[in-house]
Amino acid sequence: MSLAIDVHDLVKRYGKRTVVDHVSLGIEQGRICGFLGPNGSGKTTTLRMICGLLTPDGGGGTCLGHDLVRERDAIKRRAGYMTQRFGLYEDLTIRENLEFVARVYGLDRRKERVEQSLERLGLTTRQNQLAGALSGGWKQRLALAACVLHEPRLLLLDEPTAGVDPKARRAFWDEIHAYAAEGITVLVSTHYMDEAERCHEIAYIAYGELMARGSAADIIRQSGLSAFIARGPGADRLAPRLRDADGVTAAAAFGATLHVCGPDHDALVRAIEPFRHDENLDWKEAEPTLEDVFIHLMGRARDNALDG
Repeated sequence: MSLAIDVHDLVKRYGKRTVVDHVSLGIEQGRICGFLGPNGSGKTTTLRMICGLLTPDGGGGTCLGHDLVRERDAIKRRAGYMTQRFGLYEDLTIRENLEFVARVYGLDRRKERVEQSLERLGLTTRQNQLAGALSGGWKQRLALAACVLHEPRLLLLDEPTAGVDPKARRAFWDEIHAYAAEGITVLVSTHYMDEAERCHEIAYIAYGELMARGSAADIIRQSGLSAFIARGPGADRLAPRLRDADGVTAAAAFGATLHVCGPDHDALVRAIEPFRHDENLDWKEAEPTLEDVFIHLMGRARDNALDG
Protein backbone atom coordinates (compact mmCIF):
# COMPACT_ATOMS: atom_id res chain seq x y z
CA MET A 1 0.00 0.00 0.00
CA SER A 2 1.12 3.58 -0.61
CA LEU A 3 2.08 5.75 2.33
CA ALA A 4 -0.35 8.44 3.43
CA ILE A 5 2.40 9.97 5.59
CA ASP A 6 6.03 9.68 4.55
CA VAL A 7 8.22 12.19 6.41
CA HIS A 8 11.93 12.08 7.11
CA ASP A 9 14.20 13.79 9.65
CA LEU A 10 11.68 16.44 10.69
CA VAL A 11 13.23 19.13 12.87
CA LYS A 12 11.58 22.03 14.68
CA ARG A 13 13.41 24.48 16.91
CA TYR A 14 12.27 27.30 19.16
CA GLY A 15 15.32 29.35 20.03
CA LYS A 16 18.00 27.00 21.36
CA ARG A 17 15.52 24.26 22.10
CA THR A 18 14.95 21.48 19.56
CA VAL A 19 11.40 20.27 20.20
CA VAL A 20 11.34 17.78 17.30
CA ASP A 21 14.67 16.12 16.57
CA HIS A 22 14.97 14.28 13.23
CA VAL A 23 11.67 12.40 13.45
CA SER A 24 10.84 10.06 10.56
CA LEU A 25 7.44 8.46 10.17
CA GLY A 26 5.73 6.39 7.48
CA ILE A 27 2.07 5.39 7.78
CA GLU A 28 0.13 3.38 5.21
CA GLN A 29 -3.30 4.40 4.00
CA GLY A 30 -6.15 3.20 6.20
CA ARG A 31 -3.96 2.56 9.23
CA ILE A 32 -4.38 3.94 12.75
CA CYS A 33 -1.12 5.03 14.35
CA GLY A 34 -1.04 5.95 18.03
CA PHE A 35 1.34 8.79 18.84
CA LEU A 36 2.49 8.56 22.45
CA GLY A 37 4.88 10.43 24.69
CA PRO A 38 5.11 12.60 27.80
CA ASN A 39 3.82 16.17 27.90
CA GLY A 40 6.15 18.47 26.01
CA SER A 41 7.61 15.64 23.95
CA GLY A 42 6.88 17.22 20.55
CA LYS A 43 3.74 15.30 19.57
CA THR A 44 1.59 18.36 18.83
CA THR A 45 4.41 20.11 16.98
CA THR A 46 4.93 17.04 14.80
CA LEU A 47 1.21 16.78 14.04
CA ARG A 48 1.11 20.45 13.03
CA MET A 49 4.09 20.03 10.69
CA ILE A 50 2.50 16.99 9.06
CA CYS A 51 -0.81 18.78 8.36
CA GLY A 52 0.84 21.95 7.04
CA LEU A 53 0.20 24.30 9.97
CA LEU A 54 3.92 24.59 10.79
CA THR A 55 6.93 24.65 8.49
CA PRO A 56 9.75 22.33 9.58
CA ASP A 57 13.20 23.78 10.15
CA GLY A 58 14.73 20.63 8.69
CA GLY A 59 13.71 17.46 6.92
CA GLY A 60 10.71 16.97 4.67
CA GLY A 61 8.60 14.40 2.91
CA THR A 62 5.06 14.01 1.71
CA CYS A 63 1.58 13.88 3.18
CA LEU A 64 -1.17 12.41 0.99
CA GLY A 65 1.25 12.69 -1.91
CA HIS A 66 1.84 16.44 -1.42
CA ASP A 67 5.17 17.97 -0.50
CA LEU A 68 5.28 18.90 3.17
CA VAL A 69 6.82 22.33 2.56
CA ARG A 70 5.77 23.42 -0.94
CA GLU A 71 2.18 22.11 -0.97
CA ARG A 72 0.93 22.91 2.53
CA ASP A 73 -2.39 24.33 1.34
CA ALA A 74 -3.17 21.15 -0.61
CA ILE A 75 -2.46 19.08 2.51
CA LYS A 76 -4.74 21.26 4.63
CA ARG A 77 -7.61 20.74 2.19
CA ARG A 78 -7.33 16.94 2.41
CA ALA A 79 -6.52 16.55 6.13
CA GLY A 80 -8.67 16.97 9.21
CA TYR A 81 -7.00 18.24 12.39
CA MET A 82 -8.70 17.96 15.78
CA THR A 83 -6.97 20.08 18.42
CA GLN A 84 -6.49 19.27 22.12
CA ARG A 85 -8.90 22.00 23.20
CA PHE A 86 -12.42 22.44 21.90
CA GLY A 87 -12.03 25.03 19.17
CA LEU A 88 -15.56 25.68 17.95
CA TYR A 89 -17.94 28.49 18.94
CA GLU A 90 -19.65 27.79 22.25
CA ASP A 91 -22.37 30.39 21.63
CA LEU A 92 -23.46 28.67 18.41
CA THR A 93 -25.55 25.50 18.19
CA ILE A 94 -24.15 22.21 16.93
CA ARG A 95 -25.76 22.75 13.52
CA GLU A 96 -24.63 26.38 13.30
CA ASN A 97 -21.05 25.37 14.04
CA LEU A 98 -21.06 22.74 11.31
CA GLU A 99 -22.67 25.12 8.82
CA PHE A 100 -20.00 27.70 9.64
CA VAL A 101 -17.18 25.18 9.09
CA ALA A 102 -18.76 24.14 5.77
CA ARG A 103 -18.77 27.77 4.61
CA VAL A 104 -15.16 28.30 5.70
CA TYR A 105 -14.10 25.33 3.55
CA GLY A 106 -16.29 26.59 0.68
CA LEU A 107 -17.94 23.18 0.43
CA ASP A 108 -20.61 22.26 -2.05
CA ARG A 109 -23.69 20.33 -0.91
CA ARG A 110 -23.39 22.07 2.46
CA LYS A 111 -26.80 21.10 3.79
CA GLU A 112 -26.35 17.48 2.73
CA ARG A 113 -22.87 17.27 4.28
CA VAL A 114 -24.06 18.77 7.57
CA GLU A 115 -27.03 16.38 7.71
CA GLN A 116 -24.76 13.38 7.05
CA SER A 117 -22.27 14.47 9.68
CA LEU A 118 -25.00 15.02 12.27
CA GLU A 119 -26.46 11.59 11.56
CA ARG A 120 -23.16 9.70 11.58
CA LEU A 121 -21.95 11.15 14.87
CA GLY A 122 -25.35 10.80 16.57
CA LEU A 123 -25.86 14.56 16.87
CA THR A 124 -29.17 14.97 15.05
CA THR A 125 -31.36 15.07 18.16
CA ARG A 126 -29.03 17.63 19.78
CA GLN A 127 -28.38 19.80 16.72
CA ASN A 128 -30.07 22.88 18.23
CA GLN A 129 -28.16 22.75 21.53
CA LEU A 130 -25.51 25.39 22.18
CA ALA A 131 -22.02 23.92 21.93
CA GLY A 132 -21.06 25.54 25.23
CA ALA A 133 -23.75 23.55 27.05
CA LEU A 134 -22.46 20.17 25.87
CA SER A 135 -20.59 17.68 28.03
CA GLY A 136 -17.03 16.69 27.14
CA GLY A 137 -18.11 13.60 25.24
CA TRP A 138 -20.63 15.49 23.08
CA LYS A 139 -18.15 18.29 22.42
CA GLN A 140 -15.74 15.62 21.24
CA ARG A 141 -18.35 14.27 18.81
CA LEU A 142 -19.06 17.76 17.48
CA ALA A 143 -15.33 18.43 17.01
CA LEU A 144 -14.94 15.16 15.09
CA ALA A 145 -18.01 15.96 12.97
CA ALA A 146 -16.45 19.31 12.02
CA CYS A 147 -13.11 17.61 11.39
CA VAL A 148 -14.54 15.19 8.78
CA LEU A 149 -17.06 17.54 7.17
CA HIS A 150 -14.85 18.14 4.12
CA GLU A 151 -14.27 14.38 3.68
CA PRO A 152 -10.52 14.29 4.47
CA ARG A 153 -8.29 11.33 3.68
CA LEU A 154 -6.18 11.87 6.80
CA LEU A 155 -7.22 12.56 10.38
CA LEU A 156 -4.78 14.06 12.86
CA LEU A 157 -6.27 13.89 16.35
CA ASP A 158 -4.45 15.54 19.24
CA GLU A 159 -5.45 13.86 22.54
CA PRO A 160 -9.10 13.84 21.46
CA THR A 161 -10.47 11.87 24.42
CA ALA A 162 -8.80 13.70 27.31
CA GLY A 163 -11.34 14.15 30.10
CA VAL A 164 -13.99 12.01 28.40
CA ASP A 165 -15.77 9.16 30.20
CA PRO A 166 -14.99 5.51 29.26
CA LYS A 167 -18.26 4.92 27.39
CA ALA A 168 -17.76 8.00 25.21
CA ARG A 169 -14.13 7.03 24.62
CA ARG A 170 -15.16 3.58 23.42
CA ALA A 171 -17.80 5.03 21.08
CA PHE A 172 -15.22 7.47 19.72
CA TRP A 173 -12.74 4.67 18.99
CA ASP A 174 -15.40 2.57 17.30
CA GLU A 175 -15.96 5.53 14.97
CA ILE A 176 -12.22 5.92 14.33
CA HIS A 177 -11.95 2.27 13.30
CA ALA A 178 -14.95 2.75 11.01
CA TYR A 179 -13.16 5.65 9.27
CA ALA A 180 -9.99 3.55 8.93
CA ALA A 181 -12.05 0.76 7.33
CA GLU A 182 -13.07 3.32 4.68
CA GLY A 183 -9.39 3.93 3.87
CA ILE A 184 -8.90 7.07 5.97
CA THR A 185 -5.53 7.23 7.72
CA VAL A 186 -5.48 8.27 11.38
CA LEU A 187 -2.62 9.61 13.48
CA VAL A 188 -3.85 10.08 17.05
CA SER A 189 -1.93 11.22 20.11
CA THR A 190 -3.03 9.79 23.45
CA HIS A 191 -1.88 9.13 27.01
CA TYR A 192 -4.21 6.18 27.52
CA MET A 193 -2.55 2.77 27.26
CA ASP A 194 -5.81 1.00 26.39
CA GLU A 195 -6.24 3.41 23.46
CA ALA A 196 -2.68 2.76 22.30
CA GLU A 197 -3.47 -0.95 22.18
CA ARG A 198 -6.44 -0.25 19.90
CA CYS A 199 -4.12 1.25 17.26
CA HIS A 200 -2.64 -0.78 14.41
CA GLU A 201 0.77 0.59 15.32
CA ILE A 202 2.40 2.94 17.81
CA ALA A 203 5.07 5.63 17.60
CA TYR A 204 6.61 6.71 20.90
CA ILE A 205 8.33 10.10 21.10
CA ALA A 206 10.13 11.50 24.14
CA TYR A 207 11.57 15.02 24.23
CA GLY A 208 11.57 15.32 20.45
CA GLU A 209 13.16 11.94 19.69
CA LEU A 210 11.29 9.00 18.17
CA MET A 211 12.27 6.11 20.42
CA ALA A 212 10.03 3.17 19.49
CA ARG A 213 7.84 2.14 16.57
CA GLY A 214 5.68 -0.90 15.81
CA SER A 215 2.66 -2.76 17.10
CA ALA A 216 2.04 -2.88 20.85
CA ALA A 217 3.19 -6.52 20.92
CA ASP A 218 6.33 -5.69 18.92
CA ILE A 219 7.30 -2.81 21.19
CA ILE A 220 6.86 -4.90 24.34
CA ARG A 221 8.82 -7.80 22.88
CA GLN A 222 11.67 -5.59 21.67
CA SER A 223 11.94 -3.67 24.95
CA GLY A 224 14.06 -6.33 26.65
CA LEU A 225 12.27 -5.69 29.94
CA SER A 226 11.48 -8.32 32.56
CA ALA A 227 8.64 -8.06 35.06
CA PHE A 228 7.33 -9.70 38.24
CA ILE A 229 3.99 -9.46 40.03
CA ALA A 230 3.59 -9.97 43.78
CA ARG A 231 0.26 -10.80 45.39
CA GLY A 232 -0.61 -11.04 49.03
CA PRO A 233 -1.09 -8.94 52.18
CA GLY A 234 1.07 -5.82 52.04
CA ALA A 235 2.46 -6.48 48.54
CA ASP A 236 1.36 -3.06 47.32
CA ARG A 237 3.25 -1.36 50.17
CA LEU A 238 6.59 -2.60 48.86
CA ALA A 239 6.49 -0.22 45.89
CA PRO A 240 8.33 2.69 47.63
CA ARG A 241 11.04 0.31 48.90
CA LEU A 242 11.72 -1.19 45.45
CA ARG A 243 11.28 1.88 43.28
CA ASP A 244 14.90 3.05 43.64
CA ALA A 245 16.51 -0.38 43.93
CA ASP A 246 19.28 -1.35 41.50
CA GLY A 247 17.83 -3.11 38.47
CA VAL A 248 14.32 -1.68 38.94
CA THR A 249 12.96 0.92 36.51
CA ALA A 250 9.37 0.80 37.77
CA ALA A 251 7.58 -0.47 40.87
CA ALA A 252 3.90 0.30 41.11
CA ALA A 253 0.95 -0.82 43.18
CA PHE A 254 -2.18 -1.97 41.34
CA GLY A 255 -4.83 -2.44 43.99
CA ALA A 256 -3.43 -5.04 46.38
CA THR A 257 -0.75 -6.29 43.95
CA LEU A 258 2.74 -5.06 43.15
CA HIS A 259 4.19 -4.83 39.62
CA VAL A 260 7.98 -4.52 39.26
CA CYS A 261 10.06 -4.38 36.09
CA GLY A 262 13.60 -3.70 34.87
CA PRO A 263 15.88 -4.15 31.83
CA ASP A 264 18.22 -6.73 33.41
CA HIS A 265 16.49 -9.96 34.46
CA ASP A 266 19.23 -11.06 36.87
CA ALA A 267 19.47 -7.62 38.50
CA LEU A 268 15.67 -7.53 38.88
CA VAL A 269 15.70 -10.95 40.57
CA ARG A 270 18.38 -9.75 42.99
CA ALA A 271 16.34 -6.63 43.79
CA ILE A 272 13.22 -8.57 44.76
CA GLU A 273 15.08 -11.49 46.42
CA PRO A 274 14.87 -10.09 49.98
CA PHE A 275 11.08 -10.00 49.70
CA ARG A 276 10.54 -13.40 48.08
CA HIS A 277 11.04 -15.21 51.40
CA ASP A 278 7.82 -13.74 52.78
CA GLU A 279 5.42 -16.70 52.86
CA ASN A 280 2.44 -14.34 52.59
CA LEU A 281 3.54 -13.12 49.16
CA ASP A 282 3.19 -14.97 45.87
CA TRP A 283 5.73 -13.84 43.25
CA LYS A 284 5.31 -14.69 39.58
CA GLU A 285 7.14 -13.60 36.46
CA ALA A 286 4.93 -11.63 34.08
CA GLU A 287 5.00 -9.87 30.74
CA PRO A 288 5.86 -6.17 30.90
CA THR A 289 3.12 -3.73 29.95
CA LEU A 290 3.17 -0.85 27.48
CA GLU A 291 3.25 1.49 30.44
CA ASP A 292 6.39 -0.27 31.72
CA VAL A 293 8.05 0.16 28.34
CA PHE A 294 7.20 3.84 28.04
CA ILE A 295 8.37 4.66 31.56
CA HIS A 296 11.62 2.85 30.78
CA LEU A 297 12.05 4.82 27.54
CA MET A 298 11.35 8.11 29.34
CA GLY A 299 14.15 7.29 31.78
CA ARG A 300 16.56 6.89 28.87
CA ALA A 301 15.53 10.09 27.08
CA ARG A 302 17.31 13.41 27.47
CA ASP A 303 15.02 16.25 28.56
CA ASN A 304 15.29 18.88 25.82
CA ALA A 305 13.99 21.54 28.21
CA LEU A 306 17.60 21.75 29.41
CA ASP A 307 18.50 23.29 26.05
CA GLY A 308 16.47 26.37 26.88
